[in-house]
Amino acid sequence: MKLSERLRAAQSPEIAAPPSAPPAPATPVSVPMAADAPVPPADSRPSLTSALDRRRSASTTPPAAAGVGETSDGSGGDALTKLKDRASTALFERMGARLNDTSLSEQQLHKLVRTELNHVVEEEKVPLSAEERLRLIRDVQDDVLGHGPLQRLLDDPEITEIMVNGPEMVYVEHKGKLTRSDARFASEEHLRRIIERIVSRVGRRIDESSPLVDARLPDGSRVNAVIPPLAFSGSSLTIRKFSKDPFKVADLINFGTLTPEMAELLHACVEARLNVIVSGGTGTGKTTLLNVLSSFIPNDERIVTIEDAVELQLQQEHVVRLESRPPNIEGKGEISIRDLVRNSLRMRPDRIVVGEVRGGESLDMLQAMNTGHDGSLSTVHANSPRDAIARLETLVLMAGMDLPLRAIREQIASAVDVLVQLTRLRDGTRRVTAVTEVQGMEGQTVTLQDAFLFDYSAGVDANGRFLGTPVPTGIRPRFTDRFQELGIHLSPRVFGTPTGTFR
Repeated sequence: MKLSERLRAAQSPEIAAPPSAPPAPATPVSVPMAADAPVPPADSRPSLTSALDRRRSASTTPPAAAGVGETSDGSGGDALTKLKDRASTALFERMGARLNDTSLSEQQLHKLVRTELNHVVEEEKVPLSAEERLRLIRDVQDDVLGHGPLQRLLDDPEITEIMVNGPEMVYVEHKGKLTRSDARFASEEHLRRIIERIVSRVGRRIDESSPLVDARLPDGSRVNAVIPPLAFSGSSLTIRKFSKDPFKVADLINFGTLTPEMAELLHACVEARLNVIVSGGTGTGKTTLLNVLSSFIPNDERIVTIEDAVELQLQQEHVVRLESRPPNIEGKGEISIRDLVRNSLRMRPDRIVVGEVRGGESLDMLQAMNTGHDGSLSTVHANSPRDAIARLETLVLMAGMDLPLRAIREQIASAVDVLVQLTRLRDGTRRVTAVTEVQGMEGQTVTLQDAFLFDYSAGVDANGRFLGTPVPTGIRPRFTDRFQELGIHLSPRVFGTPTGTFR
């Protein structure tokens, strides 16, 4: 048959298809059965379709409800998380505006939340062990009133710094070493909620228009937060904790940061109203040492402190604490450190303590030190005493005044009396590695003379800890003449000399 005829035959319904070979007879298949097994009737035997339906439904049917302590894979994390979310929502509904009631003290608010939370957990009617119940109440209370997963890290006195790199990555500094914590945030929104709670308590804001902020916790701990789009992998939060009980000079001596001789010398410097600059890198303990130095100021003097975010914990009674203010959402209303330094000169201060100089305010501070406000204290970022002088020069130039470099150096040499250098060593410890006197000018150079230097030659022990301590160079600073005039006595061991005290 031709191709055209085949096509017509295929398309015509009236032409029957050619007969095909007859089908082979079905061969019966015998299924062995037990001799006494009853044969089910034909209409009651399960069909293949119903068997497949049952298998499919069995694969999609969830397993029997597990207790809150376990899930289908044996872990209770998901069940507890869902229960915690439900409890938090129910607690917010029950508490309502009482959470923001200013008439309630912190203690009353915590007690009220615990009472309402117990009612919420009881209404859930989920079997909980005593440990699970305590954990649930603690987590929900931390989320509602505290700082969520970070609360237990903040409560741990051995943790000195907390670094959050997104919701699932939290690092802590423990005894000078960085380790990763098992703390986690439920989501990016959870982390953002904690950040906003921290910054809103100190009158700051953080959003897409202002995606980074410096703030503080109620105990003075320093907080820095950066959110997307600046933080690409999720919001970043850094908390540098401060001790609830401020460190005293005896604590720094026990830590090995200071020696008793160095502490005696610095006490005399503050008492004699010398201007002291504490220099060091990030996280070396400059603010902590500044706190200790400020404790040497007599109680009958008026002190004005100026900071970006209030961190200093001065123990004197007559203290005025000033804090800078960032611009508002319209870019107005900013009060800078420099504005506060200028204003402090009209407040009749005996001492001016600037938390850190990082811009043009350094010029105003140097002028204050040179115009009757002796005994002022401040900190600066630098890696050595010589670098501290160079950095002060740069910061003065940032004031926008077209001053010759020699005039700037003369201001520094005249204003600053002592530089105290702090270093965080490789073993994680913070040490004072130099106490340096600023002697004056020689030509175009500011002359420095070390009174104490850290002894690196002592090596390290089996645990990698440095064995060295700051040792006196044996050279008496020129400012000891001022001690004699004021009747301040130093023990002979301060400079490692066997004879006499200054009288």
